[in-house]
Amino acid sequence: MLGGGRMGAGIAHAFLLAGCRVHIVERDDAAAGHARARVDADLERSAARGRTVPDADTLTAGTDLTAFAGAGLVVEAVPEDRVVKVDALARIEEVVDDAAVVASNTSSISIDALAASLRRPERFLGLHFFNPVPASALVEVVTGAATVPEVVQAALNWVGAIGKTAVVVRDAPGFASSRLGVALGLEAIRMLEEGVASAHDIDTAMERGYRHPMGPLRTTDIVGLDVRLGIAEELERAFGARFTPPALLRQLVAEGHLGRKTGRGFYEWSDR
Repeated sequence: MLGGGRMGAGIAHAFLLAGCRVHIVERDDAAAGHARARVDADLERSAARGRTVPDADTLTAGTDLTAFAGAGLVVEAVPEDRVVKVDALARIEEVVDDAAVVASNTSSISIDALAASLRRPERFLGLHFFNPVPASALVEVVTGAATVPEVVQAALNWVGAIGKTAVVVRDAPGFASSRLGVALGLEAIRMLEEGVASAHDIDTAMERGYRHPMGPLRTTDIVGLDVRLGIAEELERAFGARFTPPALLRQLVAEGHLGRKTGRGFYEWSDR
């Protein structure tokens, strides 16, 4: 696992519960220590709910990418920035075996664009996990033009092994979930901006009227307003004005109100 932030730690937690050995690589010792602490906290919560958790030595964290040598799967979970991801994937490919599968946990960046500079694009695909990973049941398996069928099947096997449901999506801007989810979320923000209804009532309309487990504004708070803004900008470049981010979204991000992780977004949060 390259990257041990909120998403990387959640993905590591999922694989650990499935009995896998997991190594997290971070930029420095402090970040590696924080990543280890995040995963340990998630495992403690799982144990409190009665789950069987692995021995402590099945999880390691450090800064040396050569630890990925011999790994069957390496998941990149660095920030949602094309340049950062391209660099990260190139560094992973330098140290993994030829038979390894490399995956990006991207929610909107083109898999083919990320694969363009790789020597083995046929061994690369997207594994789009959802936040929070422990509570989410879905993983999008995103195939690039060069991804070979056996790599797709291996990905489906891994997703099944960690107890989640996979959907296979051809590489396209926003894939399936982000494109649909962001479209709904942006329209909900516009409605709030226009004073159509309160955030609570907009969400309740979708929860009670359409049986969504969570409304689009609360979902945006959990995903992160900054993450949703980045995806919207990516989709705007691909599809035009229908994905233009509302001014309210830009304003909240500029003010540092990013949702649950900062304690405030469209709602106030005390359990971050």
